[in-house]
Amino acid sequence: MLHAMIMAGGGGTRFWPRSRVKRPKQFLTFSGDRTLLQGTVDRISAQVPPERTWIITGEQYVAETRTQLPELPAANVIGEPAGRDTAPCVGLGAAIIGKVDPDATIAVMPADHAIEPVPEFNRAIHAAEQFATDFPEKLITFGIRPTFPSTGYGYIKRGESAGSRQNVNASNVLEFKEKPPPEVAEQYVASGDYDWNSGIFVWKPATILGELKARKPEIHAVVTRIAAAWGTPVWPDVFRASYPTAEKISIDFAVMQDAAKEGKVLVLNAPYTWDDVGSWLALERRNPQDANRNTVQALHCGIKTTGCVIVGDPNHMIATYGVSDLLIIQDGNATLVADRKFEDKVKEIVDKLKADGRGEYT
Repeated sequence: MLHAMIMAGGGGTRFWPRSRVKRPKQFLTFSGDRTLLQGTVDRISAQVPPERTWIITGEQYVAETRTQLPELPAANVIGEPAGRDTAPCVGLGAAIIGKVDPDATIAVMPADHAIEPVPEFNRAIHAAEQFATDFPEKLITFGIRPTFPSTGYGYIKRGESAGSRQNVNASNVLEFKEKPPPEVAEQYVASGDYDWNSGIFVWKPATILGELKARKPEIHAVVTRIAAAWGTPVWPDVFRASYPTAEKISIDFAVMQDAAKEGKVLVLNAPYTWDDVGSWLALERRNPQDANRNTVQALHCGIKTTGCVIVGDPNHMIATYGVSDLLIIQDGNATLVADRKFEDKVKEIVDKLKADGRGEYT
């Protein structure tokens, strides 16, 4: 049966100051009335019921996750005692789900993506599930055809066609490429051979665990030891003692890059639109602009203000005069003002605040 594993442990530091340590971005609403986390569960709910939906988040976010998703069994919300990046997270989810349902197929996805239309997403997941059944030795991911030369996304180089299911085409993956400099990103897009790496995966538990065992045996040993204790009285103690010892590394670096070179990865051509909602400029892509190209979610009075993203508390006036191309973000006790071209550097402010002993603002 199909299970959904949602990774919701990130800090969302590029959305500071609205995203904070105590309430990271997956718990926030950026459009509509559902949070990013709720929207992710809503999107997969047509195919996966609550009892087969799993959330892996930070230990400190378990209570909020259960509050936002009361339909899920409490045990399906798993709180990491320490953030170890996506490889241990993926391995842990696969080991537990594989123990509960050895014949499972797992759809792995982050909690902070915006995807439309939902029926097309479900068609793609159904196609990926069929590929995983027909080719259980393969690791399956989704590629997004790039619409501009992004330097903020990783890329996937497509190879020969591997067929189609549900009218969704698949290709063999030749290689994964990390976030490129601008001139390389332009070459990727111009070639037509590269997709954006969506970070969404579908696979059999035994397949991804086998790849982890071959490439990162220490991580495999940790997550299988933890899964062996799942459902027993010693589970919490084993989890807290073992998980922080796992290597901190992403699943791309730990498995996907080398597996692709060995012909073990398929990429499906995603038939939906996708945004990873990674930084404040995502609001510009998700919401309308005014006549001066400003995206405003605030009480705002502006004169000669163009191309800005302006966000604030509803009772806090933000007034601007003669400014262009800025991020102006006010939330509670903190305000960010930055040139929009440095949108991906906002997390450096959070790092500096922590280093300066000003953690109360993070």
